[in-house]
Amino acid sequence: MESYIKYSTPMPRLKGLRLTAQRRWWLPHVFLALLLLLALTQALCAYRIKDITSIGGVRDNQLVGYGIVTGLAGTGDSKLDFTNAGLANVLKHFDIKVAPEAIKSKNVAAVMLTANIGPFIREGTRIDVMVSSIGDAKSLQGSVLMQAPLKGADGQVYAVAQGPIAVGGFFAGSEGAGGASVQKNHPTVGMISAGAIVEREIKSDFDLFSGINLQLRNPDFTSAVRVADAINQHYPAQAMAQNASNVHVCIPKNFEGQIVNFIAALGQIETQTNLSARIIVNERTGTIVATPNVRICKVAVSHGSLTISVTSNSDVSQPNALSQGGKTTVTHSTQTGVNEVAGGFTIMDDFPTIERFAAAMNALGVSVREMMPILEAIKQAGALNAELIHA
Repeated sequence: MESYIKYSTPMPRLKGLRLTAQRRWWLPHVFLALLLLLALTQALCAYRIKDITSIGGVRDNQLVGYGIVTGLAGTGDSKLDFTNAGLANVLKHFDIKVAPEAIKSKNVAAVMLTANIGPFIREGTRIDVMVSSIGDAKSLQGSVLMQAPLKGADGQVYAVAQGPIAVGGFFAGSEGAGGASVQKNHPTVGMISAGAIVEREIKSDFDLFSGINLQLRNPDFTSAVRVADAINQHYPAQAMAQNASNVHVCIPKNFEGQIVNFIAALGQIETQTNLSARIIVNERTGTIVATPNVRICKVAVSHGSLTISVTSNSDVSQPNALSQGGKTTVTHSTQTGVNEVAGGFTIMDDFPTIERFAAAMNALGVSVREMMPILEAIKQAGALNAELIHA
């Protein structure tokens, strides 16, 4: 019996092409070859130097501050000393003297402010501010931050924040007796986009007289050498890898006085990085991330699970209608059940990639959380040629 290939989208036709049952055997091989070609293409993907490195002396700085938010609909802090003291200090700037113990409003909350100020940020530039509650406020939705300074590690004020807070969640209802409440995401954390104005510039240690130091975001000796080789192909004998994270680049004579242009040209050069064999395991979220160069030797894996369930029921026993002296009692009963899944002992051949190992685990019915102790056991057996990191 003959059959034809049908496509849901228009495809170029090959005149006279017809697949028979005897010729269809090569379809899986073609599909596998396409997957291998795609994997090889991704493995050889080139990255721009500006995307994998940063310039030495050019870095962000962290800012922190304390503030008061207002306008909450009864979801603010309860009677907390530091919240009332903060609101009293704010009112003092407007010549309103109120004793902190006399403030009973639940429409205000105390918050911490955090922000990052990047390099070369000049005065008057706006930056984003993250706002988080430090009291017992249930939600910051609809609130407005009063003007608050943002300080650096040296205690100096570098920015001033103010504005409405955008919250990616909500809280509704009451938690009192007989009440119900609904909460989504984290309504006690929000952000003010471009909510802080920079008042003081942080000077960057940007020394270009001795050359440029490119710092790899993921230190690796092979990657550092490849970055230096890629630069030397465009500017011969100008770059040298000093260690796993630093590549020193001298400034060519034709770029003297044009340092910014030279840095821009360096950033556009493409190179290939070398990823270390790593498996990141996060037991809290059940997430496993592995790099494509993870290798697993021949191992035998036995998998099985035992589930014990205990349930407790309450029944009401009532006396007959004509009985005398009977009482209604509550009786309790407990049922215990044991469900054991048959374990599978499978010998796995040498798997060149983590993808085939994951496919074998899925064939055994292993969940993501069950795969974590299996990977740890394989690592202890010496069959996992990768770094196992617990996040």
